[in-house]
Amino acid sequence: MISSTSSSGAPAPSDQQIKELLRGAKTIAVVGLSSNRSRASYDVSQYMQSAGYRIIPVNPNEKEVLGEKAYARLEDVPEKIDIVDVFRRSEFVSDIVDAAIRVGARAIWMQDGVADEAAAQRARAAGLFVIMDDCILREHRRLVR
Repeated sequence: MISSTSSSGAPAPSDQQIKELLRGAKTIAVVGLSSNRSRASYDVSQYMQSAGYRIIPVNPNEKEVLGEKAYARLEDVPEKIDIVDVFRRSEFVSDIVDAAIRVGARAIWMQDGVADEAAAQRARAAGLFVIMDDCILREHRRLVR
């Protein structure tokens, strides 16, 4: 869960800021989205899709997930990305954050158990909204629905 401050001292986003992000976002690129229905990435993405978000799978091992064309990398996605939702282990976050910055994403969301403070600091410095170690589905249910 989000702590009140990060280890760098950056304040954690408020409920209002998270609610505004989720209400304003339309497109979520899900890095690590799997077509395996038993994976959390599938359930969470299916929920967010049913809530009206455009889900873009980013996984080099997939061709299509949830009826959407999958892309190997964030840089391959041909449209604007509001939120990059990360379902990869923490050691992969740094490269994902750098890609999110390059493509001009508005936010980076690291799911439960996923955190990289140095990458988060780079993302914040580039103007991205950052959430670490929290579930986008849980927060959407709590704050938006």
